[in-house]
Amino acid sequence: KVPMLILSFFQHALHSGIRRYHVAPVLCQRAKVAMSHFEPNEHINYEKLEKNINIVHKRLDRPLTLSEKIVYGHLDDPAKQEIERGKTYLRLRPDRVAMQDATAQMAMLQFISSGLPKVAVPSTIHCDHLIEAQLGGEKDLRRAKDINQEVYNFLATAGAKYGVGFWKPGSGIIHQIILENYSYPGVMLIGTDSHTPNGGGLGGICIGVGGADAVDVMAGIPWELKCPKVIGVKLTGKLSGWSSPKDVILKVAGILTVKGGTGAIIEYHGPGVDSISCTGMATICNMGAEIGATTSIFPYNARMKKYLGKTGRADIAALADEFQQHLVPDSGCQYDQVIEINLSELKPHINGPFTPDLAHPVSDIGAVAEKEGWPVDIRVGLIGSCTNSSYEDMGRSAAVAKQALAHGLKCKSKFTITPGSEQIRATIERDGYAQILRDVGGLVLANACGPCIGQWDRKDIKKGEKNTIVTSYNRNFTGRNDANPETHAFVTSPEIVTALSIAGTLKFNPETDYLTGADGKKFKLEAPDADELPKLEFDPGQDTYQYPPKDGSGQHVDVSPTSQRLQLLEPFDKWDGKDLEDMLILIKVKGKCTTDHISAAGPWLKFRGHLDNISNNLLIGAINVENGKANSVRNALTQEFGPVPDTARYYKKMGVKWAVIGDENYGEGSSREHAALEPRHLGGRVIITKSFARIHETNLKKQGLLPLTFADPADYNKIHPVDKLSIVGLADFAPGKPLKCIIKHPNGSQETIMLNHTFNESQIEWFQAGSALNRMKELQQKSS
Repeated sequence: KVPMLILSFFQHALHSGIRRYHVAPVLCQRAKVAMSHFEPNEHINYEKLEKNINIVHKRLDRPLTLSEKIVYGHLDDPAKQEIERGKTYLRLRPDRVAMQDATAQMAMLQFISSGLPKVAVPSTIHCDHLIEAQLGGEKDLRRAKDINQEVYNFLATAGAKYGVGFWKPGSGIIHQIILENYSYPGVMLIGTDSHTPNGGGLGGICIGVGGADAVDVMAGIPWELKCPKVIGVKLTGKLSGWSSPKDVILKVAGILTVKGGTGAIIEYHGPGVDSISCTGMATICNMGAEIGATTSIFPYNARMKKYLGKTGRADIAALADEFQQHLVPDSGCQYDQVIEINLSELKPHINGPFTPDLAHPVSDIGAVAEKEGWPVDIRVGLIGSCTNSSYEDMGRSAAVAKQALAHGLKCKSKFTITPGSEQIRATIERDGYAQILRDVGGLVLANACGPCIGQWDRKDIKKGEKNTIVTSYNRNFTGRNDANPETHAFVTSPEIVTALSIAGTLKFNPETDYLTGADGKKFKLEAPDADELPKLEFDPGQDTYQYPPKDGSGQHVDVSPTSQRLQLLEPFDKWDGKDLEDMLILIKVKGKCTTDHISAAGPWLKFRGHLDNISNNLLIGAINVENGKANSVRNALTQEFGPVPDTARYYKKMGVKWAVIGDENYGEGSSREHAALEPRHLGGRVIITKSFARIHETNLKKQGLLPLTFADPADYNKIHPVDKLSIVGLADFAPGKPLKCIIKHPNGSQETIMLNHTFNESQIEWFQAGSALNRMKELQQKSS
């Protein structure tokens, strides 16, 4: 047993505000290991996971993939749950919830509306999205705290009242904080950010969701997920030279495309896995969001054990060792699709521009860019972000920079560095990496998302100016980083970004090409080598965590009725029991329409807690098929062209329902539920597309909208922006039963097409109630 003196000291340290990332594991008792240092009374329950897996094993009588073990291990009712990959809906009990500050505002506003006194599972809020990159880390952080004081105060007080841990601005990016503190082998974690799968690098099932899904879990309600298919990626060989973990996912993205992983978990396995660091595995899982995957995962191994030990969680590693058979796939398990990659043959890749699945070997990109007319001169190189800001990433980039400095060179391009967390920032400062990157010309930004999500006050170009940037980020849709549609953004590894920034051109291949030093002599960069973890312990840096009090019932949460940043939510109207007749078409979208097109980020992030204000960005980035323009649609009642949000507001004012027509993979990208809340708030009822991205489709259902798909994709061409649409047969709305759509053309002619949907019975109840939150309240009233 643990001596009381030691236990008392541990508890005192835990609650005194001291950051205890690296406390020696003194509470190492089976089944009594804390989920994190910040929640000593919340324990990892591998016994329940094991029990559920054994029940499902017996029922299915076949080997299970790792994904299946963890997902089915969290079933609400493993004995009776119908299980069919790609078909049935699973009712799950995730272990915890994480929310970033931009999405947490709406999630907490919805939780407040639920009337519940406290969250039912461990939950955290992370302040990382509202800090704009401008002058450098400290100055930008001070400015953000001032500008966003109202929002930060709301999140801090709401967290205190409802039992949610609060990571203050400057603590770091949500996914890095989760990896350092909250993810562990076998966990099921849902997060209100599409890159939550980053936690799969530690063997967890970590899934990006909208805020309404987070509210379900925080309310103690089983969470629904369509039973995922499982795509296996078998890794053989070993990474070496300039090739990095980032190149694995860049290669996979090129194979599967932005929608190839939809409805599936990507499960990495094979002998090559052990050659990748834990943080490298996290990088690969993180960018799995770009191929539409539900999440990605690696099996528990020695690299994860090493990372857990270095981040003060050797007790979790010891417990995972005891249950290891449940944290790896069964021998002989079957995947729905298998991709094989030989890491020994994998070359450095760079993907883009404008889409993360346009893959090129670095050796080819210069010639391809010249052929396509893309600018080859690199204006800015940016490393860091939630995808690539580990100690190893910074070390490999510094190794490249150090070679350039030794020959008297600095970056020809502008160069920025984003540490992933306060712990990473403090450690790379102590170990000299940050100074090397500054010396080569870099600007160290705040521990935040920054330019990766468009929080970048860019001054070196004018809007509309054609230019190229290279980043170690995950996403490169048009205008995402700087709101300039002419910025050609390419994503690659941090070390390749560093090398290309030194050369200043896409035409440089560090594997074969030479640079000219200050002395006029040519030299070749050596492939970088760096430690995956620091030799010393991590430096935790400043204490940035706020514990929720044991009893927060007396805490006041203030939302001013005149606030321009925050707005309490009003319930959406219930379905009136009638068919949706003669709806106008707000916009027929041409081509790619991501959540950035539907609800832009960047300067709009400040309105994420105010539904009416942020609705002024509805679909302003989507291209109208009628005129090929963004944010310009015909008002069917006045025949005048105007902005999309203004037109939607006009229809709402006139009491006219409307629909949106979309193309393939509508709503890909971020998990932001504002892309579903906004059309609902402004009077939308139906979104009809060729196909949806998973998270966005669910978000639309949660808010009482009808996401429908063409039974025949060619029917997209039958609908014109000037038509009226009726959805009939809603009185018989049922799972698996298509809905009928009548298209009424201006000349009086009509056509009838069929529309498919993926609603189950409980989701149909969301639609009928007006939203999932409305339905939750109905059930609460019935049970009270």
